[in-house]
Amino acid sequence: MSRKLSAIVFDLDGTLIDSVPDLHAAGNMLLAERGLDPIDLATARSFVGDGGQVFVRRALAERGVTLEPEALTAATERFIALYEAHASDRTHPYPDVPETLEALKAAGYRLGICTNKPERATHKVLALLGLDHLFEAIVGGDTLPVRKPDPAHPAAVLERLGIAPEAACMVGDNEHDSHSGRGAGMPFILMTYGYARTPLDEIPASARLDRFRDLPDALASLA
Repeated sequence: MSRKLSAIVFDLDGTLIDSVPDLHAAGNMLLAERGLDPIDLATARSFVGDGGQVFVRRALAERGVTLEPEALTAATERFIALYEAHASDRTHPYPDVPETLEALKAAGYRLGICTNKPERATHKVLALLGLDHLFEAIVGGDTLPVRKPDPAHPAAVLERLGIAPEAACMVGDNEHDSHSGRGAGMPFILMTYGYARTPLDEIPASARLDRFRDLPDALASLA
């Protein structure tokens, strides 16, 4: 059965942008404020994908610190503030992302973002990188009571776009994106260069791409 694709729901971190260096820096600033030793970049990378609070909890646990819920919420708010103040110092789009997104939009695709990054931080980093004009709907990790891997998260992007799942595709870099996108009724395209923690060959996907510029051809093959 063929399908006419008219919309694409993208993950952000690890799919469109490499944001780990700035998340790593903000995490280490938070740790330094508490007199704790920094974590390395590879460790920070393994903490990305489940939202700010999970990142903070894991970073503190790496240094033997566990906080009660109220204190963890406060620490997360501080981490987000530190991150937002430096959201594009070291962050950059992956190769060919701006040009390919522009081409997809010019071809008539409607673009949305489903990310576990807080919504305000998402808008800020997209604006700083000059990508904000490309997206019609953005749903962050704090926009709804749920977040990825819950399928209701990308489904909310489709609702805001006014697009049915059978006319859309999910594009991401990890197991949460695959589970949530497929659960919402969309085919899933995996970008292999991101922050996946599950082995790539174990992540269900309709296509697997090493280069973002190959996305238009992959979308055509799905249709």
